[in-house]
Amino acid sequence: MKMTRIALAVGAVAVLGGCAASYSSAELDKMTADMITKSFKAKGIAGVDRLKQDEINIACSAAETVGKDLDSESRKRVEEANMKTIKWPSDGKYFGDWKKGEAVAQSGRGSTYSDKAGDANGGNCYNCHQISKVELSYGTLGPSLYNYGKLRGNSEAVVKYTWGKIYNAKAYNACTNMPRFGHAGVLTEAQMKDLMALLLDPKSPINQ
Repeated sequence: MKMTRIALAVGAVAVLGGCAASYSSAELDKMTADMITKSFKAKGIAGVDRLKQDEINIACSAAETVGKDLDSESRKRVEEANMKTIKWPSDGKYFGDWKKGEAVAQSGRGSTYSDKAGDANGGNCYNCHQISKVELSYGTLGPSLYNYGKLRGNSEAVVKYTWGKIYNAKAYNACTNMPRFGHAGVLTEAQMKDLMALLLDPKSPINQ
């Protein structure tokens, strides 16, 4: 009896393995996407639309899955397309208040189902970057931002690069993990100006 159960179990595994092997990569991807969509419960401002990737994220995810970077032509095409999406400050002014910028950088709140539509989001910058020398804990996914302006200065090229990077980082690195703060509407123009001041104002703690 025991041997019969073992034989049946082995047979079941073989059948399941055979079924899995019969699906194409595209079919498996679709099955995974369908499963994720069906298991996600929309609540508050967190809708199912958050599961939809645009063409850029799809391409980067596919490349990461197979352990390869985008080819040079695709990377160039993605970065050029994203560069065209950058909206520069409506009044031509790039800087706000670094103190407000520090609050934005240190805030990880926002965009959850319990938040109200229109509530201000945080930048969550500390989760990926070192911001000042007094921090005891910070993320290392991104480079340190300590002395950002002190090391780079505030030439027109640096100012525009910094704004563009905050607005849509994929314009400079196709498959970066950095959020597209402006392009995705995560931060307002005023918040981005405050972050610009945090990064480049000589009085900012970043540049001390």
